[in-house]
Amino acid sequence: MQHRSIRKYQQKPVPEEVLLKILEAGIRASTTGNMQVYSIVVTKDPAVKERLAPTHFNQPMVTEAPVLLTFCADFNRFNKWCRLRRADPGYDNFLSFFTAAIDALLVAQNVCIAAESMDLGICYLGTATYNAGEIIDILDLPRGVVPVTAVTLGYPAEDPGLTDRLPLDAVIHRDIYRDYSEREINEFYTQKELINTNREFVKENNMETLAQVFTDIRYKKEDNILFSKALIEVLERQGFMNHQ
Repeated sequence: MQHRSIRKYQQKPVPEEVLLKILEAGIRASTTGNMQVYSIVVTKDPAVKERLAPTHFNQPMVTEAPVLLTFCADFNRFNKWCRLRRADPGYDNFLSFFTAAIDALLVAQNVCIAAESMDLGICYLGTATYNAGEIIDILDLPRGVVPVTAVTLGYPAEDPGLTDRLPLDAVIHRDIYRDYSEREINEFYTQKELINTNREFVKENNMETLAQVFTDIRYKKEDNILFSKALIEVLERQGFMNHQ
């Protein structure tokens, strides 16, 4: 209930014993079939973080945070185990990637909650999927491994306010999904639109509405198509697009 995205960090290392406790908590997450088809790349080396920075749009916290965690969908390890045990793995398809991506994201959220419980700050980086191909090259990820998210980790050097959220009624459906009326959409989003920071956001971007900031500035159709094509190419390259 106190989650905040931290983008400024103290120049204070995270003790290894603390980091290991956080990672242990992470791998206790639920996992499909107890396969644990994920891996976590822990990056502390400033030189490697510098190389990764452009893949995350050069957001300062990538190099400033003491630790950068890259969570990967990973069938490479599981496939090797299968073959060593005379089993023929059939995990070179999109469903398997999606399964492994879910596993990786569950672990990432466990890690983040554990970190926050130990007074550390975190920030998710959605850019991991935008530039997955470049991250694969920098981190030397083998076939069968694809980054799905990254998280900066360290002791906070800021205390931002809580980010706004839609009311619970906006996201909860009882028994079956009930589609939204225009009245409900207006009711759910008006409060968000009236927040001062969001109103300033609209003004700064010379838009009429907050929705236009999302569709025309932040998550544009052409960008979504570009990054979608790039991710599909990455999945092909990493062996997850066999549909035969």
